[in-house]
Order: sequence, then structure tokens, then C-alpha cells
Amino acid sequence: MLILFGWRTTIEQLRMLSLVCGHCHNQAAHHLFRRRTKPTIFFIPLFTISSRYGLQCTFCGVSYDIGKAEALQLGAHV
Repeated sequence: MLILFGWRTTIEQLRMLSLVCGHCHNQAAHHLFRRRTKPTIFFIPLFTISSRYGLQCTFCGVSYDIGKAEALQLGAHV
């Protein structure tokens, strides 16, 4: 019997914020996002095994991970 097993990662935009970028030092819009990874069987996602938060600068494009506590401070709804 053949079982198809894999991983699916989805990115969900939570908010758009105006912040000063730590990389380019410009005031710009930043995407606050959550990245979730789920195992799949026969292309059906099962449950979340990893959830990470991040910010992406729209001016220079740099993206970096932040902690859950910082994401909640910035206004993410978990």
C-alpha cells in the first residue's frame, strides 16, 4: 500500500504596520505574518506542528522572525 506523506506550509498575513526597519532604517509598512507547518497524508493537512511569526519590510523586502510575545504586542490575534 502506498501512503503519500508530506508537509504543507501556509503564510497568513495578520496585520499591516508602519515601523522603522532594522535593516534599511526607513519608516515603511511591514507585513506581520504567521507561518504554519502541518504534516499531510494524501494532500490533506492534519494538525499544526510549527507556528512562527515574522515581519517583512515592504521597502527593502527583508524578512525576519519574531517571537509570539512580540507578535501579540504588535496586535496579532492568535
